[in-house]
Amino acid sequence: MRRVVITGMGAVSASGLNVGEFWDNMKNGRCGISPIEGFDVTDCEVKVAAEAKNYDPLQYFDKRELRRTDRFTQFALVAADEAMKDCGTDFSDLDPYRVGVIVGSGIGGFHSIETEYRKFMEKGGSRVSVFFVPMMIINMAAGSISMKYHFKGTNYAPVSACSTSAHAIGEAFHAIKNGYIDACVTGGSEAAVIEFAIAGFNNMKALSHSADPQHASIPFDKNRDGFVMGEGGAILVLEEYEHAKARGANIYAEITGYGATGDAYHMTSPDPEGEGAARAMQIACEEAGIRPEEVDYINAHGTSTGLNDKYETKAIKKAFGEHAYKLAVSSTKSMTGHLLGAAGAIEAIACAKALQEGILPPTAGYTTPDEECDLDYVTEGARKTDAKYALSNSLGFGGHNASLLFKKYEG
Repeated sequence: MRRVVITGMGAVSASGLNVGEFWDNMKNGRCGISPIEGFDVTDCEVKVAAEAKNYDPLQYFDKRELRRTDRFTQFALVAADEAMKDCGTDFSDLDPYRVGVIVGSGIGGFHSIETEYRKFMEKGGSRVSVFFVPMMIINMAAGSISMKYHFKGTNYAPVSACSTSAHAIGEAFHAIKNGYIDACVTGGSEAAVIEFAIAGFNNMKALSHSADPQHASIPFDKNRDGFVMGEGGAILVLEEYEHAKARGANIYAEITGYGATGDAYHMTSPDPEGEGAARAMQIACEEAGIRPEEVDYINAHGTSTGLNDKYETKAIKKAFGEHAYKLAVSSTKSMTGHLLGAAGAIEAIACAKALQEGILPPTAGYTTPDEECDLDYVTEGARKTDAKYALSNSLGFGGHNASLLFKKYEG
């Protein structure tokens, strides 16, 4: 079995339009959530979101490209461009069939769906864009990246709601580890901060109604009342260790374990006993060949919903026993909002940077302890650490659980 390392990263989010900005905001506890600007919220109960407000597509694409590229695909391409430049190679030394692209989205081209449906209803079917279907479909982010860089290896788009990009990274990890490919561009992208999507999530009572951006996404806080929608893209370049080492690559961290399970319980609620999520964490540790007691930090799914935070806390206790109370656990969704299908990937970047720099990002905005959420949630601000192992959890609607285990790179 081969070792797999992270050699490139790219990010677009409300917390930064590149990895440097993103990580600086994470370790300084700066919240990227703000009043919604993308549409009129006068009659909407939800007033805040984590929009990529300073993102100008014309800085990255010409007008012709934008007419055929949905916002979620744009985010994926921009993040992939940063990640590829960051990794320092175009992999031209490898057979193109040995370089894969596994990039997913929870929803896909929601902007295109809303825009083109309005055209259809107001002006008739003849006015629907000829590019509507390829702009809408979830696999187009992965397809566009592969076409841009001419990577011909395994190429697909996982779709598992909020676990999407964690599954993408995990599957890329396994494909390299088991020798099917040598490198992979992987992650996720989402652009669903639109009126239509907000209405749907709000009507199922999932979103926060707080108008205070600093205290809307407050994972594990007793006063949490729902998650905050976020948007963006996050891409990682994974590479077989010996190849990365031979070319002198900058290595951020190593991926050593991946656990994926299903709750088989409910459409939207996690299993109240946390068994599926706990087992995913245990599987990740088992694959890495470490004891649960060796895990130092968990970047929690931590959505700021009543059920998720309570049941994820229970799952962590089930997976780690008494060690759960010695772990540092934080949710960066307190700053980024919930990027849905891109959440796992942007949180993987946070884990890699935390291990590399020895700094744990905080759970920002936390003020009121909840007796049912009684772990160490890093609420005092960023914390210096000598952590060796970090785990990232992603738990999606439908009962999809994914846990990724990262190891500090030590050569």
